[in-house]
Amino acid sequence: MTTPQIRSLRPFIGAKDFAVSRSFYQAWGFAETVLSPAMSVFSREGVSFYLQDYYAPEWVGNTMLFLEVKDVEQYWVELMALDLPGRYAGVRVLPIRHEDWGKEGFVHDPSGVLWHIGEFN
Repeated sequence: MTTPQIRSLRPFIGAKDFAVSRSFYQAWGFAETVLSPAMSVFSREGVSFYLQDYYAPEWVGNTMLFLEVKDVEQYWVELMALDLPGRYAGVRVLPIRHEDWGKEGFVHDPSGVLWHIGEFN
C-alpha cells in the first residue's frame, strides 16, 4: 500500500465585507478564482486559501495564518509599496520583529484576520 501524497492545505477565512476583502487580496497579489457568489479561492506561488462571504466576529477575529517567505525583509519592502492600509479601512501592517527562531511581521486584513509573515532561521 502506498501513502498518498499531500498536495495542499487550504484554510477557510471569513469576510466582513466580501467585496472589500476580495479587492484587498487581489491588491496584495493573490489571484482569485470565483467558485460561487459566496466563495472564492485565492492563490499565489502555490499557496491558497478560501475566502467566504460569511462573518462571525468571534471566529474571524481569532483567525491567524502563518505565511512563510524566503526573505521577509524583501517581502516587506514589496508589501509596504502596496500601501494596503492607505487603501483599505481596518488594514494594519506591523513592523518585522526579530525572534530567536527567525523574523516575522503582521498584517491584519479588512475583516481582522491576522497574517503572520515570517522567515525561519
